[in-house]
Amino acid sequence: MDIFLYFCTTMIDYTLNIRGQLIRMQPPVVMGILNVTPDSFYAGSRVQSEDEIARRADQIIAEGGAIIDVGACSTRPGGEPVAADEEMSRMRNALRIIRARHPEAILSIDTFRTDVARMAVGEFGADIINDVSEGEDPGMFRFVAEAQVPYILMSLQPNMHDMIISFVRKTQQLRELGLNDIILDPGFGFGKTMEENYQLLAGMDRLQVLELPILVGISRKRMIHQILHVTPDEALNGTTVLNTVALLRGASILRVHDVRAAVEAVTITSQLSPFI
Repeated sequence: MDIFLYFCTTMIDYTLNIRGQLIRMQPPVVMGILNVTPDSFYAGSRVQSEDEIARRADQIIAEGGAIIDVGACSTRPGGEPVAADEEMSRMRNALRIIRARHPEAILSIDTFRTDVARMAVGEFGADIINDVSEGEDPGMFRFVAEAQVPYILMSLQPNMHDMIISFVRKTQQLRELGLNDIILDPGFGFGKTMEENYQLLAGMDRLQVLELPILVGISRKRMIHQILHVTPDEALNGTTVLNTVALLRGASILRVHDVRAAVEAVTITSQLSPFI
């Protein structure tokens, strides 16, 4: 039996502690993207008015999303991060609207700034911090440990060897600070070539050795639309294909723009597990 089939037959039933309740990630869960930015790479994900934010939150919940991931600063390739005070203002406005409409929703905060994370948790009870910077802000690790909120640790490393080494070192730092709810994100599209992205996806099951849940965020990204010679608007089918591969390689969370399609991919692939 090769290593891929081995891990498929020994998938761990991971849980996250959200407000004192254990949330299961088997079958895998879907995280819907809600971007309150004018410049995210996929135009369909941009919402800014109060009505747009409310409708997008409603849509994520209605289509089966378990988590709403709120971003207020675009991290698209070649983009310039918005100023910290502008990100803070956008995030506060979005969270006010979402919490009023869906008070029990699990909210993930897509930010690399500790101050934004602290505001979101302190003022709105945000549940997860999704950090795309590998914890470069020196206060981030200490904050999430003190707040005891699950933390998504993304990797900028371009190969599996360096990624595993980096994840081991940084998860150890987090555990020494007292945080146990850690999610790994291979960081597809961040600091990686097209070939490196596909090599990492093909070997992603190797991350199972760390015994932590894995988040995959490949929705409509360049690694899909460039190879298909389409625009991000036309990349849903390619996204579903790679989301399915990711699920078979051990993903516990899919971060997506198109929640319904991802939920369907989870439902179908979950039917395979008894027979693999």
